[in-house]
Amino acid sequence: MIPVTKGQVRMQFSERFRTLLACVVAAGGLAGCAAYRSAESGMGPAPAAASPAMVGLRANPPTPDPRVGLAPGLFDAGEAAWNLRLVSATPPTEPFVGKTNSDLAFTGPYAIQGNYDGIQIWDISDPANPESVITYVCPASQSDVSVYEHLLFVSGEGFGGRLDCGEQGVQEEVSHDRLRGIRIFDISDITAPEYVANVQTCRGSHTHTVLEHPGDDENVYIYVSGSAPVRPADELAGCSAAPPNEDPNSALFRIEVIRVPLADPASAAVVSSPRIFEDLVAPPRHGPTAEERAEMEEARAQGAFFVEVMGQQMALPPQFATMMLDSMVTLRGGEGAPTAQDTAALTEFVNEMIAEQMAGIDPNAGPTQCHDITVYPAIGLAGGACEGYGLLIDISDPENPRRLAAVADSNFSYWHSATFNNDGSAILFTDEWGGGGSPKCRASDPMEWGANAIFTIEGTEMDFQSYFKLPAPQTPEENCVAHNGSLIPIPGRDIMIQGWYQGGISLIDWTDPANPVEIAYFDRGPVNPDRMQMGGSWSVYWYNGVIVNSEIARGLDIFELAPSELMTQNEIDAANSVQLTHLNSQGQPIFEWPATFALAHAYLDQLERHRGLSAARIGAIREELAGAEEVTGSARSGALRSLSEAVGRDAAGSGDAARVRMLADAVRALADAGM
Repeated sequence: MIPVTKGQVRMQFSERFRTLLACVVAAGGLAGCAAYRSAESGMGPAPAAASPAMVGLRANPPTPDPRVGLAPGLFDAGEAAWNLRLVSATPPTEPFVGKTNSDLAFTGPYAIQGNYDGIQIWDISDPANPESVITYVCPASQSDVSVYEHLLFVSGEGFGGRLDCGEQGVQEEVSHDRLRGIRIFDISDITAPEYVANVQTCRGSHTHTVLEHPGDDENVYIYVSGSAPVRPADELAGCSAAPPNEDPNSALFRIEVIRVPLADPASAAVVSSPRIFEDLVAPPRHGPTAEERAEMEEARAQGAFFVEVMGQQMALPPQFATMMLDSMVTLRGGEGAPTAQDTAALTEFVNEMIAEQMAGIDPNAGPTQCHDITVYPAIGLAGGACEGYGLLIDISDPENPRRLAAVADSNFSYWHSATFNNDGSAILFTDEWGGGGSPKCRASDPMEWGANAIFTIEGTEMDFQSYFKLPAPQTPEENCVAHNGSLIPIPGRDIMIQGWYQGGISLIDWTDPANPVEIAYFDRGPVNPDRMQMGGSWSVYWYNGVIVNSEIARGLDIFELAPSELMTQNEIDAANSVQLTHLNSQGQPIFEWPATFALAHAYLDQLERHRGLSAARIGAIREELAGAEEVTGSARSGALRSLSEAVGRDAAGSGDAARVRMLADAVRALADAGM
């Protein structure tokens, strides 16, 4: 038998396995390990009117739920929709067929879609017929994307990403050809992105956040979240995996802040490494469900390959265990099935590799990294979804973000992402229980696990209000858990579109943080009828009147809102009056509405829905608005000013005084604008 060295084993194992194993260690389990997929601020409140609590919103969705029992298929799966209209479904271009689509960013008329093998740029100026602008092959999972002016930023974390974007990968354990960090492209000519710089980081970039800081028009900042193992110092000088009490320059328990000078993006560099996790302890965690325990026992009986992390036994995905054992046979020059000696040798190697990753890390310590950070520059705050915690962060000094508050929850497994409401009075965190590659929306799965958690923000504290989870049970063949989404600018309401992987997309009204309500959805059947195969919505965002969905396996979907008793055409038209120059969902913009008749009618529709004024008074206001719309000039302005004053007086006797004042302000804005 040819002896097998540890170096040979490390070299043989693919980038995907090494990333998976590192993530298992970082997350304390498979939860949050998406890398193995195939396929006190002092800035004051936001300058927007506060949204009143919409108590009593009731939805009457179709029954039985048409999402249950949909036919499987890749591009021909059964579909179910309620209050959403599918405008187009565009398959991936040839280089990315069978590859994993990831996150989205937008600039002008373009949607930029990340993929584990690069980026895809679409022209969505005609939502019914998106056109491919360029498919740019440049592997480096997971290729999260952001834009600012003429610059495009792309995350790279995988071990096989190359500085030159080569497809051959990197086989060496230590290599100066490896890219783990942020790629920077000039997209002045969006049909031909120019690779201008990269910024290497010690743990790579799983995700990143672009901060456009008020008062600084010369730079943008990037907050980097990297969850991979720390690189050897031989590969990137200064990298250390020692705990901070042994090495103050440790790459653990910190994020990276990159400053990008807009006049010279090639000089972008890491300028600080804030330790925003300092003093946090290990959060409470829930154990497996009864069904999961049964699955583990079955896997053990079938010979699954188990590893131990932080005292937890967990089975590695079968495809990796098989690949690894086959590699052991090849390395020793053998043939046929793996032997007991192969299994023993592999077990020893994997345990040593885990021990290396865990060396010096206190098992009672808190997270060593964030998964995602959402910045809201208008209020000077960020929300950090940081593995075992949700953080509220002061970003008034962009190079030195400071933790204000931290919340943990035993119902949450892996804090994944964050979204503020528009006035910054509440924040929604997602829990990616199972890491995105597991079915966590089955009828047997707890509704508090793999869900959203909504908190109100009181000063520098976060107060829990409620959970929301996709209410339609999904099959064991569908990976499903809370994932990425964004607000839709419906005035006076907090409404979010959200992806749930193969659970589809869901539209949630969380204006009342204690009572979130699903008001629309779209779903497809499983990608594969016989086994779990990755697919579904990685991220779905509203952008300039359309809802764009990055479908992991199926390409790009575009939707429109459909009017209903839960959302009127006036509300949709008011939302669509908000026009953005660009959008990065992790760099949350504040929504401000131009003066339009649709905006006034939207508030009036809401007052009718929630009986904020009498039916007779609502009818009279509608008549006066219609009359004002039929005239022009001073006649219109005079009528609108008179109406605004009258509506303002209505607030005193209304059950929804705040919304009545919003209506009065909207009518006054119309008068002042000369509309």
